[in-house]
Parts: sequence; C-alpha cells; structure tokens
Amino acid sequence: MDQGRVVEAFRLEAGQLARAMTRVSAAEWRLPTRCSPWTVSDLLAHVRVVIAWLPGMLAAPAPTRAEVSAVEYYRPDDRFAPDTNAARIVLAQDHAAEQLSGAALADDFNATWQQVDRLCRAEPEGRVVRTRHGDPMFLSEFLLTRVVEVAVHGLDLADALGREPWLTSQAADLVQGLLLGPDGAAALEKLGWGRLRFLRKATGREPITREEALDVSRLGIRWLTLG
Repeated sequence: MDQGRVVEAFRLEAGQLARAMTRVSAAEWRLPTRCSPWTVSDLLAHVRVVIAWLPGMLAAPAPTRAEVSAVEYYRPDDRFAPDTNAARIVLAQDHAAEQLSGAALADDFNATWQQVDRLCRAEPEGRVVRTRHGDPMFLSEFLLTRVVEVAVHGLDLADALGREPWLTSQAADLVQGLLLGPDGAAALEKLGWGRLRFLRKATGREPITREEALDVSRLGIRWLTLG
C-alpha cells in the first residue's frame, strides 16, 4: 500500500469530517447514532480516540518487520470481544464528557487529526509501527484502518444528523479496495452499485436483501470484524 496515498486520503476524509462537525448545533450533539449507545458527541469522541493512538505509536521504537495487514487487523479475536467493546464505549463517552461543549470536542478532533497528519507525512515510506494490540504493521496499513474508521463513522454521523454523506472519493476507493481486493472494482461495476451503497452494505449500514445475496457472494467481500 502506497503510504503517501493513504496519508492523503486520511487528510481529505478527516478534514471533511472536521468541517461537517463545525456545523453541528448544541441539540444535535445529543442525537442518537446507529452505534448505540453512542450519541453524535460520543461517536466523534470515539473517532478522535482511535486516531489519537498514532502519535504514541510513532514515538515508540519501530518493530523490525511488519507481520499484520489491514485485513488481518480486523480478525475476530479479543480486540472485538464484548469486554473490549464495552471498554471502547466507555472510553469514548468519557472523552466526550471531558469536553466543555460539542464545539470544544470538534476543535479537539480537528487538532488531533492535523497532528496525526503532520506526523505521518514526516515518516519514511515503509515505516513500521506496533499497535496497542501488539500488531507490527506498516504505517500505511494501520493508517488505512484509521481511514476506515473516519469514513464509515462519517456515514454514521451524517445519517444521525440527517445530512448528505461527505465521503471523499479517495477514502471510498481505499476502503473499497480493502474490502474487495485489487480486482473487485470490475465485479462491483457489473453489480451496478455505487461506492457509497456498497460501503453501506459491506459494513452493515444497509441490509443485504435476499435478492442481492447471490450477487454479493460473487463479489468476494472481505468481511471485517468491526467493534
């Protein structure tokens, strides 16, 4: 995975999310999302938390080699177990509660993603990091998982706020490639779905009908375990 391409997609998608959050009213921060029990403020706090791991990872010694890909990162092990998910929920809620207002949370998210962007751009191609779960990964592969978080939860936030999705083409292309592999775009084109509809269905944001099930099986989707 080209590191520069992933960094740029992260910059564009996180920037879109940050701009959208500046237009959220005080009442809207308390709206529920499909990621129950999170509200809009909780969910943005979660996205902030999951990208805020990067500065510490980049400051730590680099592993000698990468062993886990972005697809393998989403394997169904204890990182997505009920206890871990419960702790993830509380961590986001606690961070949201620490902010004096939704506007302060939006400012915090904006500062965090910009810091991560600056740090990642300073790293050489092929940089290896160790995740908080212990996975040695190329920075490009781990940052791809952060693009997934920002893009997919961006859809959740847009839906909760009743707004048109702000998904960027750069992020959509990367997430689609992660889910379908390098040859998946042609199969998806035959199905007649746009990237947005595909991402919604492949991440559980939109149901797959019985009539669609056979076509979906032919796509060979890499189903990710999402918390």
